Amino acid sequence: MKKNRLSVLALVISMVIFGTIGIFRRAIPLPSEVLAFARGILGSVFLLLVLRVSGRKFDLRSASKHLWLLVLTGAMIGLNWILLFEAYNYTSVAIATLCYYMQPVIVILASPLVLKEKITVRKCICAAVSVLGMVFVSGILQPGSAGGSHGYRGILLGLGAAALYAAVVLLNKKICGVPVYEKTILQLSSAAVVMIPYMFAAGTLKAYSLETGQVLGLLTVGILHTGIAYALYFGAIEKIPAQTAALLSYIDPVTAVLLSAGLLHESMSVLSVIGAVLIIGAAMISELEPADRSS
Repeated sequence: MKKNRLSVLALVISMVIFGTIGIFRRAIPLPSEVLAFARGILGSVFLLLVLRVSGRKFDLRSASKHLWLLVLTGAMIGLNWILLFEAYNYTSVAIATLCYYMQPVIVILASPLVLKEKITVRKCICAAVSVLGMVFVSGILQPGSAGGSHGYRGILLGLGAAALYAAVVLLNKKICGVPVYEKTILQLSSAAVVMIPYMFAAGTLKAYSLETGQVLGLLTVGILHTGIAYALYFGAIEKIPAQTAALLSYIDPVTAVLLSAGLLHESMSVLSVIGAVLIIGAAMISELEPADRSS
């Protein structure tokens, strides 16, 4: 029981950490692709150190069968980070995060086509409610509330990040027999590698003169928000029920919304607040398994 509580605490801490990344992104005046590159490099190196300290060797043999898929999903994670970081630049942290958390809806709608899974009536209703919440959050019903054309660009970038991460979730279901640490290290390092040609094409592959605060910000995003948070997350989900883990994951957007209002003083309209409740509530309910009627 004590181990279970510690695992729940570790998962809660990881979700709170993930929920603060938008705040740190705002404080680091670097291109999104540079930030994504640093996150991939520092995160993968930290997890390799975790394996080393724990006495485990990196099991490349188990990953070799799915290597191309791991590299592909890693590249998609890197691009997903860029879209999310850019979304933070164009709209509020709260709205960008809520757009990003449309990912479960995309997975629900795509799973019958991609994974041949049946979609239940309850999940259809939850998806519809989430879409309604997204309409409220977007500000379409209140012209100007989303921040004009820049705000709508941020919303589209957030939804694009959600779509990419949904694709990663679906593709990860095809990766079997690879330990979570090996999978994550390969995906993070692939995310960093794919950023190199991207930075070259964007003209951002160059030396940067960084101030102490910016260096600390990069280290925080790479080590705390990626390495430590992922280590806590994967260490926890192996020891607690999947449904508990899924529900606790919504601490992330709630944290982001609260910090957006409390630290950045980013206001939300009444409709946006209602939309936030609809999105998070519907996503949480969609994770709940129906009660066993035979008992």
